[in-house]
Order: sequence, then structure tokens, then C-alpha cells
Amino acid sequence: MRVLGVDPGLTRCGVGVVEGVAGRPLTMVGVGVVRTPPDAELGHRLVAIEQGIERWLDEHRPEFVAVERVFSQHNVRTAMGTAQASAVAMLCASRRGIPVALHTPSEVKAAVTGSGRADKAQVGTMVTRLLRLDAPPKPADAADALALAICHIWRAPAQNRLQQAVAAHRTLKGRTA
Repeated sequence: MRVLGVDPGLTRCGVGVVEGVAGRPLTMVGVGVVRTPPDAELGHRLVAIEQGIERWLDEHRPEFVAVERVFSQHNVRTAMGTAQASAVAMLCASRRGIPVALHTPSEVKAAVTGSGRADKAQVGTMVTRLLRLDAPPKPADAADALALAICHIWRAPAQNRLQQAVAAHRTLKGRTA
């Protein structure tokens, strides 16, 4: 499974591609950051993020895109920018028919470090270990994008089984009604 992880942000949008399956060693395919100038118009920044994500989709051909779920933040302006960048990533993937999964920051931290309250340094350290890298990816947005992809690879099999069980239950329930 090849997953593009996206850590959305207007100034720095982390992107990272990981390949592998749960229970086996994972491989980093690529990592980077799509940057936009903070003083540019919002519309131009969103277009720049779209173009950057499209380049990553073209180059790496992921089977899934995992995006950080925008969660309550104290700074509404930051939350809005993050949500807008997140929507661009989801749009780019959906336009191509690539399934999108949303994971909360605490889900990602728990999957990668074992604690949903881990800090950025702990996430970077574990991403480095899990992908057998020489050093943590910089900036932290890039490491977070890889963590999102890892989280999805590890969680997808269980999520798929749950979805299949729900669908089977609905089918069975429909037959008895």
C-alpha cells in the first residue's frame, strides 16, 4: 500500500509518501513541504498548495491519501487556514478517485508513539526509527506527514474489517426486515 500523508497548513503543508503493509517494515518514498508566502493572497496560496499536491500525486501515484483531521484549535484563524489547506488536499485526491482518510492528531501520535499526547520531537524520533532514516525529517510538518501515512497503513486493515462487518450486518438486517 502506498499512502501520501498530508499535514495541512497554509504556510507549510507537509507531504510524505510511505509504502508498506501493517506488520512489515515500511519504506519512505518521499518527503517534503509545499510552501506558500504568508503575505500572498489566500486564493493564490490555495492554488500553490493545489499545484504542489498535484505534483506529489503525479510523481508518487499513491493508492490512498491520509490527511490530518482539523480539530478544535485555540486560534480560529490558524484552524481556518489548516481547514482550507486540508480541503485542497482532499479535493485533489478525490478528483483522481483516490480514497481519502482523515486521522486526528491524537490518533496519529498514538499509532506512531504509543501515546496520543506525544510531542513533535517524539513523533519525529519514532518516524525516524520506523522508517530507518538517518535523521528526523525537517521541518516537523514533513515528519508529521510521514506519521499520517504510517498511521493509515497500520489502521487501514482494521478499519476495512469494521466497514465490512457493518456492511454485512446491514445486508443481513435488510433480509430479515
